[in-house]
This record gives sequence, structure tokens and C-alpha cells, in this order.
Amino acid sequence: MRSAGSPSLFAFGGIGSGMCILRMIERVKKMALTDKQVLFAQEYIVDLNAGAAAIRAGYSEKTAYEMGYENLRKPQIAELIQQMMDERSKRTEITADMVLKEYAKIGFSNITDYLKVEQKEMATESGNIVTYKTVDIFETDMIDRHKLDAVAEIRQTKEGIALKLHDKKGALDSIARHLGMFNDSLKVDATVTKKLEEFFS
Repeated sequence: MRSAGSPSLFAFGGIGSGMCILRMIERVKKMALTDKQVLFAQEYIVDLNAGAAAIRAGYSEKTAYEMGYENLRKPQIAELIQQMMDERSKRTEITADMVLKEYAKIGFSNITDYLKVEQKEMATESGNIVTYKTVDIFETDMIDRHKLDAVAEIRQTKEGIALKLHDKKGALDSIARHLGMFNDSLKVDATVTKKLEEFFS
């Protein structure tokens, strides 16, 4: 393990250009962070999952979720994470608002924007009238363009046309995580993990 305050270049893979990496290294030196802490910050901005980021950064799976939560509470690591996010936004010209808007299209999509269930009648050979329900999918040129972004797949099947939307719950989870709505849950998970480890130790 390298000493604190002397981050290696490998920890900044994917941050951006050479000048960007050098600027980031200079900032980290002033923060006195270890390679593992820096790597945690880089992994965290991938999916905003502290536990998974801790595992990928090399922390023990048994304590990863607790360590992830503790790392997020450290001012220097939180500052580094924010700086990495800012650098990424500048590099890609993609802002957090743009990402959230795309997630919102999926998270707040409504199946009734794409199809409707209708009740129809049909005469049988004996002359009786029976009712049945059918699903009619709207033509794509009749659906708002932004709402079509939530559609993952449209395909022809033996039974008719099948329509599949992107993962609504996954999108809402991502929105909530970006807005910090899961902080309390993360704290509880870390506490529970710690108590379980104490119980079984």
C-alpha cells in the first residue's frame, strides 16, 4: 500500500485527460488520502452504490457497506467525489440534471401512455353476444417523443405486438440515490451489518 497523500496514477483511470489527472493528483495530495480511498471515490461515482464501490476498491466484503458509509461521511472523500463528478460533467458536457431528466422519463412512465385495454363484443355462431377484452398498442407516431424514450423494446410475436418499458423501479432507485433519499437506509444497513458482525464474531 502506498503512503497517504501519494496517490498512484492507476487510481485515476477514466477520469479524463492527462492534465485533468495531474490536477486531480495535486488535489488528492493535499487531502492526504490513501490509494484505496481514492479508488473508492472513483468507483462510487460509477453507480453511487457505497457498498459495491467499497468492494471494488478492495475493502472486505464483510465490512464493505459499513466502510462505504463511513467513507462518504469523511469530508475529504466527499469533496473528492464531488470534484470527480464535476470533472466528469465538464469532460462529457453531461450534467446531473440531464441524467436525472432521462431517468425521470423512465421512472415516471405510465403504461397507459402506450396502450389501452378495450372491451369488445363478438357474435358467436349460435347468435349469442360475448364480450372480451383486447389490448391495443398506440402507433408510435401518436406517442410523445419523450415518452418513447422509456420504451425498451417493441417486437412482433405470435400473439401480436409486444411492448416492453425500461426498468421503472431501477430508474426511480437511481433518482432517489442521486437526490440523497437513501442516506438513512444506508446508515441503517451499516449499523445492522456491524451488529451482525459483532454477534457472529
